[in-house]
Amino acid sequence: MLFKFIVDGFTSPGYFAMWAILLMAFAIIGIVIERVWYLFFKCGTSSASFMSGISKYLKAGDYEKAIKYASSVTTPLAKAIVVILQNRGKSTKQVQKAVDEVFLSETPKVTRNINILNTFANLATLTGLTGTIFGLMMAFDAIANVPAAQRAQALATGISVAMSTTLFGLIVAVPSILIQGVLAGKSDKVVEEMDEKTAKLINLVEE
Repeated sequence: MLFKFIVDGFTSPGYFAMWAILLMAFAIIGIVIERVWYLFFKCGTSSASFMSGISKYLKAGDYEKAIKYASSVTTPLAKAIVVILQNRGKSTKQVQKAVDEVFLSETPKVTRNINILNTFANLATLTGLTGTIFGLMMAFDAIANVPAAQRAQALATGISVAMSTTLFGLIVAVPSILIQGVLAGKSDKVVEEMDEKTAKLINLVEE
């Protein structure tokens, strides 16, 4: 029933709002797939096991193997670790400056496009409301101007447009907001782990 109601909206006078919301839904899906792949798969490598491997090489004093191992991993944390190991022996200020450069280049990659999900969610909702207003205008016009014999059908059409566009907008917007929260939390965790692990490694290398 719900699916039929939405499909019927694409053939109603409010089709313009339905198609606009559908395009936003496709954009949201594309962003979510890319962000899930990056944050949960590319950056999802266990930082504990990765740092354990780095620590093993450092305890053995084999910095070259540690650099080679870190270079084989493509996570933002690994890139920061490589920079720290390559700049070992330099002053803390120089090492921190090199790490900051990695943060400046990698942090935007971690947080990229997450906030735009909220923008699309708001746009989907507002587009649905635009369709609602259009449907209500049709309904009031039917009451005022349509002949009595056709008034009920015209009124029903206007109400259908009003409800279907709002429903579809909310169906797109609500999951988008929920997923945005999950992705934002994951991106914050990735950045926090980078900060924590790099600070610990800088202290370890300086000892």
